[in-house]
Amino acid sequence: MIKIKLVAVGKVKEKYFTEAISEYSKRLKGYCDFSLIEVKEENFKNPSASDIKKILAVEGERIENAVKGYPIALAIEGKKLSSEELAKKIKALTDRGEGEICFIIGGSYGIDERVKALCKEKISFSDMTFPHTLMRVMATEQLYRAFAINAGSEYHK
Repeated sequence: MIKIKLVAVGKVKEKYFTEAISEYSKRLKGYCDFSLIEVKEENFKNPSASDIKKILAVEGERIENAVKGYPIALAIEGKKLSSEELAKKIKALTDRGEGEICFIIGGSYGIDERVKALCKEKISFSDMTFPHTLMRVMATEQLYRAFAINAGSEYHK
């Protein structure tokens, strides 16, 4: 069974987000070995540009330590995929023998460039900016949808 890991910066504080993530995580267990890894977020009040670089570097190191397998960054500059295209990508990676796919969600300031460079691909959900905690809900739902598409489930209509 393929391992799918979602590495994300920070903790989700909103109960409605944690409940949604928990529900899609539970559904994913039927298709893959899914795990959500949360790495510590750096908190600065009114950070300067140099502080933001430091934040990204520290969070980036934490992300790197958690990443295994085939890393994919969720980044605004990435390639936009439809749900069907994401399903095909996961199937192709699985078919070629990738044992683990690791999706990465950065913190408030994004993902360190060094981490992006380590990623095999970058995927964008939209040109819009979303809170990184909401992205976890969106990512877990889209991962579930991709597996449901590949399984021929009626979930995706």
